[in-house]
Amino acid sequence: MPRPQPLSPALHLSLSTETSPPTDRMTSWKQALSRAFVSLEVLVDDPGAWRASVYADRIGPLQIATEESDPVKFMRTPEEIASDNQAYIFARLQLHGTVALFQDGRSTELRPGLLAFYDAGRPFKLVMSERYRSCVLMMPRQLLRLDDTQVRQLTATPVGDAPGGPAALLLPLLSGLVAEVPATAPPLREKLARTIADLLATLAAGHLTTPGFSPAGAGPTLLDQVKASVERRLGEPELSPRLLADEHNISLRYLHKLFHEQGTTVGRWVRQRRLEACKEELARHDGTDRVIGTVAARWGFSSPAHFSHVFRSAYGMSPGEWRSAAAGAARSRSAH
Repeated sequence: MPRPQPLSPALHLSLSTETSPPTDRMTSWKQALSRAFVSLEVLVDDPGAWRASVYADRIGPLQIATEESDPVKFMRTPEEIASDNQAYIFARLQLHGTVALFQDGRSTELRPGLLAFYDAGRPFKLVMSERYRSCVLMMPRQLLRLDDTQVRQLTATPVGDAPGGPAALLLPLLSGLVAEVPATAPPLREKLARTIADLLATLAAGHLTTPGFSPAGAGPTLLDQVKASVERRLGEPELSPRLLADEHNISLRYLHKLFHEQGTTVGRWVRQRRLEACKEELARHDGTDRVIGTVAARWGFSSPAHFSHVFRSAYGMSPGEWRSAAAGAARSRSAH
């Protein structure tokens, strides 16, 4: 069983992969993450061209880090958990780009302005499909003041997506306090860190009691299950709301209600996920010359012309322009 460990009294870490030779970047980054956070498995498509930085300070009961990186995957496996036996809670506040978080049978997409908790004592996965920046707060698990059942209900659920909930008031306050830490005189920093830890505990408790929150334990919600079906069938052109409703034994009206509560529609969400998959594949730098029409068809777009139109509407450039820009950026990074 992981043991709650106090954070070491002082740590200041500043690392950019730009200062390491391309062949050493992944090793130095994994060592930095292990020192700043916990042991993690790190996966990237092109380690030599990949760029990342992390700045972390340990103050009192809290560690505050700013993390910025090209696309990457982090995994906390049972092997990593056994290797360091640490029991920390993470709160990730998304600043730029999107991050997909998976833990306890759930998944959530963090957009800028949202926060989510995850527990280092159990496996989790973070998938960043685009360049991103996050504020990562880490503290001993007991400071969250929740029992194990509550923590399992809390993880991988977005805090801040319920209009009018307590997070709408508290998240801006949290962001402001975190931003103040570097400019605060040393004697007051620990008090400020404890205030931030208390605010995180308040956010967690408030989120569990927010109307509409579904404490689904370790199981996925119905919306999670529908989205998982979409991910599995994203390349099928015939994928439709009716097909999804029938697959999950719900009415078409109720399916639309689930997505309406998230501020979107079924069709818009499916289209966005297809566009993101195409965008990621077209930007992949592995020496493969990807034909745009083939990529579009692979992810469910039956018409290349329609794909080009919706891609330009979403990203302000054609698929070909995006592919060329991504290839140029990759060559530029390799040259440096």
